Amino acid sequence: MPTGNLPFIPERITVHLGPPDSAAANVSVTFPDYIKNVASSEIYPTWPEAALRANIYAQISFALNRVYTEWYRSRGYDFDITSSTQYDQAFNYGRDIFSNISNIVDEIFNNYIVRRGSVEPLFAAFCSGTNVTCNGLSQWGTVDLARRGYTPYEILQYYYGNDIDIVYNAPISPNIPSYVGTPFGFGTSGNEVRSLQIELNRIANNYPAIPKIVPANGLYGESTVEAVRTFQQVFGLPATGIVNKATWYRIKYIFTAVKRLAELTSEGLTEEEISKLFGENLRQGDYGQRVRSLQYYLNVIAYFNPEIPTVPNNGVFNAAVDSQVRAFEQFYGLNPDGVVDFRTWLLISKIYTDILNNLPEGYAGSTAALYPGYNLTPGMRNDDVRLFQTYLRTIGQNISAIPVIEATGYFGEQTERAVRIFQELYGIDPTGVVGSPTWDAVAREYNYIRFGTERTG
Repeated sequence: MPTGNLPFIPERITVHLGPPDSAAANVSVTFPDYIKNVASSEIYPTWPEAALRANIYAQISFALNRVYTEWYRSRGYDFDITSSTQYDQAFNYGRDIFSNISNIVDEIFNNYIVRRGSVEPLFAAFCSGTNVTCNGLSQWGTVDLARRGYTPYEILQYYYGNDIDIVYNAPISPNIPSYVGTPFGFGTSGNEVRSLQIELNRIANNYPAIPKIVPANGLYGESTVEAVRTFQQVFGLPATGIVNKATWYRIKYIFTAVKRLAELTSEGLTEEEISKLFGENLRQGDYGQRVRSLQYYLNVIAYFNPEIPTVPNNGVFNAAVDSQVRAFEQFYGLNPDGVVDFRTWLLISKIYTDILNNLPEGYAGSTAALYPGYNLTPGMRNDDVRLFQTYLRTIGQNISAIPVIEATGYFGEQTERAVRIFQELYGIDPTGVVGSPTWDAVAREYNYIRFGTERTG
């Protein structure tokens, strides 16, 4: 449950049966069973029901905060929470569960506390209230409040403030670590990249040596490379500008720390901070520019790999594209389910990039080169921009609606304007950014003008 997504209830939670650095075993249990065990270990079944419910809400929220912030996994541990009350909440593996507590948990295990305006589960600190006191909920204090007629919500407000809400019926999902399993860097795009950019920008407030990424648009461009590289330098990681597992979780760890997401006084995480610019996984029935990009990449791969079929580049994820995706997944060792998630995108991008890097010099002849594998955006300056400007300039000399630009190698305002006009004329989202659909359409039009090739796609 990475911090770039809305919280869900994990199907299972992994508990370390001791303090974090002890040699104790890990156990995996369902989330409701975990809460039943904690509640049966922390509180008494004879307490008033309002007190039981208030405590269980706190225990649920505490555990979800640990999972959501990847508190332990971002520190290199292979578990979600410990059984040590010095660090977390009591969990006695194999103990008996009280029936009334079990019934309450079954009813409310997928509800949790949030601070109004924030999305992360509240770090609902609590203590006994007798021999140990704290700034959070007093377990024994809830008994007195319940006997005075307070409802569970009023009890929670008493301890955590009037600005809390209860999220009801949160979705249940497998608890999959947020790192995608494959390093990624320049040229990558997606919601994972945008989440990373937002986190780095917030970290930069505390560590101003790290440059801000503007805009945080989910495109892994030069500014993101520089921010990642500087972050790595500041925190003693190899300064590659590429996000591997160590960098990914170090960013999560520092972001949680500067936002105090695992504290009762959390700065809070807003819906805007976790909003998604990109759609979720691509699958049969989807359509649009992301599908067109997928088709472009896979068709290039198919040209060099006869095991992958070629499909029309029409932006529609139909049965033929489903078969193409499954063939790719099967050949390259992924689960052949026909669903394109971020992990699949990364592998497609890697295979495509490997093809580009291994083409013999002059492979394309005088026709337009293949898409360079990353988005060209305003402000860039390199030879790929110069090539693209050359193609677009030729088109502008033959289509009056498109401005004739100079091939300077710098992606400035004139190039962006020409790109937008081209995109509008050719039915592409007029973003001004050159992704694979725009490069492909420009290349096909350039090849037609220069060499009379067919406008296939």
